Amino acid sequence: MRIYIGFDDTDVVGASRGTGKLARWFCEELPDSVSLIGVVRQQLPRFPGIPFTSNNSAACVIIDAPDPEIQEILIQTAVRHIENHFIEGSDPGLCVTTQDNPAVPQLIAHGRSASAQIVTQQEAIEAAKGAHLSAHGGTSDGIIGAAAGVGLTISGWSGRFIEFGDLRGFSDTVTVGDLQKSGILVLSIDRDALVPGPDDLVDTRGWLRPRLWGDRPVLPVRETSVSGHWQSIAGKRKK
Repeated sequence: MRIYIGFDDTDVVGASRGTGKLARWFCEELPDSVSLIGVVRQQLPRFPGIPFTSNNSAACVIIDAPDPEIQEILIQTAVRHIENHFIEGSDPGLCVTTQDNPAVPQLIAHGRSASAQIVTQQEAIEAAKGAHLSAHGGTSDGIIGAAAGVGLTISGWSGRFIEFGDLRGFSDTVTVGDLQKSGILVLSIDRDALVPGPDDLVDTRGWLRPRLWGDRPVLPVRETSVSGHWQSIAGKRKK
């Protein structure tokens, strides 16, 4: 059974860690009986009227579990994880659901709304009825992004992976075949797109972050001036 665990609003300006890092750290606390699929970062709007630190992002941990009853253990573990890493002044929220929960359509709709406009805590609560949604400090605004992060991730067409297999172990230049063996599909987005071959080389620009497209990790690339050489379309944002 696939389970989604969403975190949001867990940092403050100047903090050494943010929501993405908190979600990645949580992976180290998962029970041995579950399998980690990955962690997806979801971007939310930086509109006037929305409080955020620098990027306004949520993060969702995706796991496979043999027993649906482990969901309660995951919730308790996630709550302790937030409490252990809570930063004073932050507004942490947590959302947890299985992929077959009746609340999923509402969570997806909430995620799409939160990507386009300002939404309220009450809207998040309504969307998550039947799923777990809880606030753990501050204004409780973190429940908005936590629910949105889960909804967008379950939709299968939003966000980028910040954890997936040996994502951070690849060199800056890697073959298409090695990426595909790891489960990452390499996709050309050129106008007259060719299919990247298994021996072709990909320049990740030192920042391999595949997108969540079609419920799987996909690395969009463009062909360079050298035949058989490709470059990731995205690089790390300069601070």
